Amino acid sequence: MLLTCQAGFESLLARELALAGAPAVESGPGWTRTEVEAETGAMAFPWLTLKAPVEIRAESVNALAQRIAEVFSASLKGERIEAAWPSVWLGPPEIVGLGRRIKSVEDAFGELLKKKLSRVAKLAVADIPRGVGAGRGLFVYFPDFGRAFVTREALVHGQRRMADDELAPSRSYLKVEEAYILLGRGPEAGETVCDLGAAPGGWSFSAAKRGARVVAIDNGPLKGGALDHPAIAHRMEDAFRFAPQAGEKFDWLFCDLVEEPHHVIQDIVAPWLANRWCERFVINLKFGRVDAVALLRELQADASPLVQHAPGFRVRHLYHDREEFTVVGQVAGKSGR
Repeated sequence: MLLTCQAGFESLLARELALAGAPAVESGPGWTRTEVEAETGAMAFPWLTLKAPVEIRAESVNALAQRIAEVFSASLKGERIEAAWPSVWLGPPEIVGLGRRIKSVEDAFGELLKKKLSRVAKLAVADIPRGVGAGRGLFVYFPDFGRAFVTREALVHGQRRMADDELAPSRSYLKVEEAYILLGRGPEAGETVCDLGAAPGGWSFSAAKRGARVVAIDNGPLKGGALDHPAIAHRMEDAFRFAPQAGEKFDWLFCDLVEEPHHVIQDIVAPWLANRWCERFVINLKFGRVDAVALLRELQADASPLVQHAPGFRVRHLYHDREEFTVVGQVAGKSGR
């Protein structure tokens, strides 16, 4: 398997792979390869898992395109493509000039495909599938100029670059927008959201623009589109001391605090989930000062409040995350809507 990740986090991905029994044999900026097949669906650091890729080597653009076309054509035997399929071509952007090389090979491959299978070529979509799950199409990864890994099967882990909003008070807005893809839905009109550590209001603004009513908890000020928004009630309170009143529940818990992650888990996540004060949640945990892989093991341990109260939760290192994890899920026993 070849797995992609955010550049600079390859060593953490390799450690996570090793825990799954798949030691890394090779790594580069934004990717790691293992020769052992493992279950990666619950892993945090991978963005894309290329399953059983074929390694291709060639010096020229045309030779690379021809060999990729041969692999693709051979894999189509007995298969009829009737719907749109992803054609994904990637490589480390940190390598100067590699992006142009990849585009040239992709274009040359496209011309070959049009000549041989024009109907199939017209159905190609040059984008990673949105959401989480298995994808079938063509996935090509170039670790360098003369080598490519090619497969028809990939697991999409849900990370995706999001479009900004000029009214959003901060870049953290992008993180929660991306988290909705991971969860499969976002707040809807008429739902209620409690946003702990809301300032300057990026997450509150995201929920409010979708029609949700937000209680924003933070001693700091809201800014931008969150300031004086009619759907956002700002309470100047300590997020760690706030608790819903008797009988009060929220559809969503948002929590993005610059705090030690164990403090957040013990004093916010555990009581909110145990008391079922919310139905769904998006929680950000900073791992810059702790062992990130050890933290992952704790989150997935039997004693974790997430395991106990929100089976099926997901932890990801998102496209818009830095040294932090985003955790999403639904509290057990809540029906959903």
